[in-house]
Amino acid sequence: MDSAAATGFGRGHRIGADRRPQAEVPAAGDALARRPLRWTLRDGREGDDRVATASSQLSKREQSLCNGISPWLSPLAMLVTQDLALKGFFRRLHVLGREHLPLSGPVLMAPTHRARWDALMLPYAAGRRVSGRDCRFMVTLDEMKGVQGWFLHRLGCFPVNQLKPQTASLRYAVDLLEAGQQLVVFPEGRIMREPGPIRLMQGLSRLALLASAHGLSAPVLPIGIAYGRAIPRFGDRAALAFGPPLRVQGHGREAARHFSEQLAAAMAAAEAQALEAVGRSAAEGGFAPPVEFSNV
Repeated sequence: MDSAAATGFGRGHRIGADRRPQAEVPAAGDALARRPLRWTLRDGREGDDRVATASSQLSKREQSLCNGISPWLSPLAMLVTQDLALKGFFRRLHVLGREHLPLSGPVLMAPTHRARWDALMLPYAAGRRVSGRDCRFMVTLDEMKGVQGWFLHRLGCFPVNQLKPQTASLRYAVDLLEAGQQLVVFPEGRIMREPGPIRLMQGLSRLALLASAHGLSAPVLPIGIAYGRAIPRFGDRAALAFGPPLRVQGHGREAARHFSEQLAAAMAAAEAQALEAVGRSAAEGGFAPPVEFSNV
């Protein structure tokens, strides 16, 4: 796996005339949405009561997946990554479209994925110093192993099986949103350095639909990230651009497909802004059609 925090739930294929007929496979999120969940809230429960209930469920499920956010390691990591690593490596950091970043309430972030630096750029642009809350990353199982995994376990990251997402991971992701957290999912699933179509996996769309099916309206924030070169070098510039938030509508596979098309176009537009900020052509970034979409 190329990324420290990338997961799209499954492998993609191109949508188009050359696509072979595929058998309809029930989605993990669809099955989850069809039965009552322990964290489903009763009608009329809002505000502080809603968040308190979600926080209680969040704490219970968190114990089985990760160690949450360490009160001593998190501030230290913030200092090392944002004040030393980012500012020491890059000549200048640009953050565009700040007005699109919600400062309260749940948000599902959908960034392009161009380098390992992406996982540092997101907290710099939207983390605790900016929004008063941490970025919670959904990562692959492999990324949660070894020394790196030890740190990720204590910095708010949690694992998901890309090919077969487990119920606990999906529930925990929705619990985070229900508690008003910022959840980061890289919908491309891996680092993509070469120009070409933005290949989205369906995990993020299904997660947004699952949350919507249980009464949680969480905006999906398209984000574009770019660097002075395809492979960042010392002294380059780096930029992150927030696009206008999107809202998922409908249910089922067709709704997920349609939303992924919208999201791919919005991510490409945000990336074009980021590329311009670092002095590169928008043609060097991703573009929306044809959308790559997973059947898993």
